[in-house]
Amino acid sequence: MTSNNLVSGDRLRDFATAVYASTGMPQADARLAADTLVQADLWGHQSHGVMRLSWYTARLRAGVVKPVAEPEFVTDAGAVAVLDGRDGMGQVLTALAARDAIRRAKAHGVGVVALRNSNHFGTAMYFTLMAAAEGCVAFLSTNASPAMAPWGGREKTVGTNPWSWAAPAGRHAPMVLDIANTAVARGKIYLARQKGLPIPTGWAINADGEPTTDPVEALRGVTLPMAEHKGYAISVMMDMLSGILSGSQFGKGVTGPYQAEHPGGVGHLMIVMNIEAFQPLQEFNGRMEELISELKSVPLAKGFDEVVYPGELEARNDARNRRAGLRLPDDTITDLVDLARKTGTESMLPFDRAIIEAHQSVAG
Repeated sequence: MTSNNLVSGDRLRDFATAVYASTGMPQADARLAADTLVQADLWGHQSHGVMRLSWYTARLRAGVVKPVAEPEFVTDAGAVAVLDGRDGMGQVLTALAARDAIRRAKAHGVGVVALRNSNHFGTAMYFTLMAAAEGCVAFLSTNASPAMAPWGGREKTVGTNPWSWAAPAGRHAPMVLDIANTAVARGKIYLARQKGLPIPTGWAINADGEPTTDPVEALRGVTLPMAEHKGYAISVMMDMLSGILSGSQFGKGVTGPYQAEHPGGVGHLMIVMNIEAFQPLQEFNGRMEELISELKSVPLAKGFDEVVYPGELEARNDARNRRAGLRLPDDTITDLVDLARKTGTESMLPFDRAIIEAHQSVAG
């Protein structure tokens, strides 16, 4: 960490790798899982960054997530496969599914891998971008623990159930979408609680069904869907694809990374399309550049400085944060210092001694 309170992404990744390795994860898997967290921070999505390291570690140490993944293909049918993750780390299993779907797409034009008995995998775009880098278009869906009610109800039975699309975009950074079907990802409410900040009206209702700006009340209550009934319906369909079709848990049977008592039972669906099976990749990239140019050429609405395409802001954030370093919330630093003590990885902490000592006193 430098004098202006910024931390190197590389050092943060080394620390997270050491923490994961302390649980018995193989080094390569630990590095991958660590990279998914740090990459989320680099993209500017701190709700899915190293803030979650202690949550994942608690589940690994409790044994509800197996540190050594032992996945098994239960269906292998050319372009289609079903993979049983057998309670392995979600990031490790999903990376395997993504690589396998890419391989199948290169052979068949399309590759589809359904994954059952997995766990929360962090940011979906981490995995769809793996396919975009290989000249493919990719879709990934997942289900999640209940966070919102069916439209018209007020009991949590429906997950945020995020999904992502990614595609190469020629000379531009890839076009990528990664969204939950709630008004906001639940992790952003946890981040607001951690920072002691209110949340906007419209994110959640409390346990009595009333609007709230208190993140604590919101977490006890129900997260609201995006676009009202439309967000609810999309979320249910993502559960169908991720949980029902894969043979995994669904609805209230899915548990999340916020507890360490129960296996996740999470399901995913990865679909990869080889662009070369549709048209030459160079032609596709040129057409994507035309689309982006068209989007950016429109007259600006009042209050806007520019038009951006999906994924452009994340690419900018990544470049800036790699160059300048990451600024972590104080509560996250305190949490990481405490986690280092519990896992015997204090020597890997990427912070100055004075900062570590200050946060040790807070943790104590």
